[in-house]
Parts: sequence; structure tokens; C-alpha cells
Amino acid sequence: MHESAFVIRRGTLDDVALLHQIGIKTFDDTFGGTCTKADMKEVLGKFFNEDQCKVDLADSKDNFFFLEEGGVTKGYIRINDIHECPLDSLNEFRTVELVRLYVLKEYHGTHVGNELMQFAIRFAAENGYEKMYLSVWEYNYRARGFYEKHGFTNTGIKNDFPLGSTPQTDYWFVRAIG
Repeated sequence: MHESAFVIRRGTLDDVALLHQIGIKTFDDTFGGTCTKADMKEVLGKFFNEDQCKVDLADSKDNFFFLEEGGVTKGYIRINDIHECPLDSLNEFRTVELVRLYVLKEYHGTHVGNELMQFAIRFAAENGYEKMYLSVWEYNYRARGFYEKHGFTNTGIKNDFPLGSTPQTDYWFVRAIG
């Protein structure tokens, strides 16, 4: 049986530099070979610059949680209900989006992702959400399998998610909470 020494804590404005660093590293590790270097630089500069990280962390509806073990941050999640749900089929439900679940690649296969996902589902349940949804790149089979293992269903509905000028397509996945 896996005994966890993981600590999951809410991100604060003190974590701007951490979010900036781990955000760039995990996003680039995940998508670095899927677009041009210029496109990656543009995306990282737009979404993971310190000013944007500060704005994101300051928003009370944008929830960041970092998983740490022995003082080392190994992954993080971003859960928010800032945006209107893009899936019409979910309009009657109270929904929340799992925007990011990233684990540093050296910790893949060490239960970090499972711990973060279980935390995200508990967070959604404790806050009265009925459905959680997320968008995942169509060719990220590892992530798609991970989400399916955790009860998410691929809706088959596509979501255009270009990286700069590089077109990419995601699928919306949905999971009931509770």
C-alpha cells in the first residue's frame, strides 16, 4: 500500500515565482515538440509570465494547489469556475473546470498525479460542484488514459487550442462529482 507523505497546499501570492517556474517547465515538457520554438516561446510568455501568474493567483475563483513532498514541489493543479462552461450539455449543472494538472516529468509514475486528481475531485465535491470538465490534447494519450481512469468521459466535442500559430485540437472530458 502506498503511504503518502504528500502535502497539498493552496497557492498564494507568495508562489508567483514557483508558478512561473513549474508552469513553464511542465508545459514545455508536455508540449515542447508539438509546435515551433517561436510558438512555444509566445505561449509561455503569455500564460506563464510573472505578471500573469500574479493575476491568476490573486483571483479568488482561480484555485491553485501545489503538491509537495519533503519540501519539494512535484506538481500542481488549477481549478476554476471563472469562465462559463463551454459545453451546452452541462448548463443545468454547477460546473468547475480542471484547467491544469501537471506533474514534473521526473515524478511521473510516483502517485503525484493520482493524489492531485483525488484532491481536485474532493475539492469539487466539498464546494458543491456537480460536474467537472477539462480539455485535453487529442494526441496526449497518456493524459487521456489518466483522466478516463479517474472517471472522466471523452465527450467527443472538439476544442480548438492553438499553440501560437500551430493549430491543435483538444477534446472536452467530463466527470460527475459525488
